[in-house]
Amino acid sequence: MSHAYDLLTPDTILNAIDTILVPQGKFTSGHQLALNSYENRVYQIGIEEEGDEQPSSVIVKFYRPQRWSDECILQEHQFTLEAKEDELPVIAPLVIDGKTLFESHGFRFALFPKQGGQSGQIENLPDFEQMGRLLGRLHQTANCMESDQRPVMTPTTFAQDSRSYLLENNFLDPEFVPAYESVSKDLCDVLQERWDTYAPSLKLVHGDLHAGNLIWYQQQPYMLDLDDCSLAPRIQDIWMLLHGERDQMQAQLAAVARGYELFLPFPAHELPLIEVLRSMRLMHYSGWLAKRWEDPAFKMAFPWFGSPRYWSEQILNLREQLAALQEPHLQLID
Repeated sequence: MSHAYDLLTPDTILNAIDTILVPQGKFTSGHQLALNSYENRVYQIGIEEEGDEQPSSVIVKFYRPQRWSDECILQEHQFTLEAKEDELPVIAPLVIDGKTLFESHGFRFALFPKQGGQSGQIENLPDFEQMGRLLGRLHQTANCMESDQRPVMTPTTFAQDSRSYLLENNFLDPEFVPAYESVSKDLCDVLQERWDTYAPSLKLVHGDLHAGNLIWYQQQPYMLDLDDCSLAPRIQDIWMLLHGERDQMQAQLAAVARGYELFLPFPAHELPLIEVLRSMRLMHYSGWLAKRWEDPAFKMAFPWFGSPRYWSEQILNLREQLAALQEPHLQLID
C-alpha cells in the first residue's frame, strides 16, 4: 500500500528547500540525513552560502499530511517564536520573508536551525531546578498566547477515543479483547472520575516534554519539538521529567518547584493528576500507533505492535495503572 510520504523523495525534499533558500543566496549541498521522527519527517540538510567556505546545516520538518490545519501549526510556531523573543532556550522555526510555514509538492514544511548538544535523562537536582525555572518562564509566555486551534488533552481525547479506535478497528487479537475491554473501561471510568473531581484548568503547555525533547548544550537545556503543544494541566510539562524511586521523584519535584515558583505559583493542586496523565498517555500511545499503522515507517519501527505479547503486556500495564491510581500521590515536600 502506498502512503503520502512515499512521494517525499530526496529530490522533492531538496527542491522544496531550494524554493525557499535560493532567493536568499543559499543552496542545498545535496547532503541529507533522516532524523529520528515518525509523526513527521525530519531531515538535516547541508546548506552552502555564497562566500562561505564551510557548509552549514538546516533542519527541515515535513508535517504529516491532514494532521493539523495551517492555523494549528502557525499557533505552534507563534508560541515558539514568542518564547524565543522572551529569551527562552527553544528551537524556533526560521522566519523567511515573514513566513514560517511553507508548501511544496503538496507537503507543508518548516525550517529550523541545527542545535548541537546531547539528550538524556536529567540526573542532578540543580538541573531539575533549572528546568523548573525554564518551565515557569515558558508557561508565563503561554499565558499570553492564542491557543484556540491547538488540541485539548482530556481523558476523552487521549484515553477513551484511543480505546474506541482500537476496538472498533479490530486491532486486538480476539483472545485479548475481553480482558482489554474490561480493564480499559475500568481505567477510563477512574480517569474521568478523578478528572471531574479535580477539574483542572487547561492551559497551553509544551505537551510532550520528556528527556528526548531536550538537548543540553554548555549546561543549558534547549526545548525541541512543540509539535504537540496542547491545552492541558500545567503538571503535564513536569511529570515526564521525573524518574526513579518515589523518594527520588519527591526530591526532583521539590527542585522543579523551587525553580518554577520564581515565575509562577507551582501547580501543586494538580499533583493528584500525575498518574491520571500517565494512564492517559499509555492508552493514547497504543491508539497513536494504530492510527499510523498504514505508514510503512511505523511497521518497520514498531514491528511488535499488535503482537500477542504486546497486548498481554499492555493489559498488564493498564492493570498496574489502576493499582497506581489507588496509591498516595506525590507530595510537594520542602
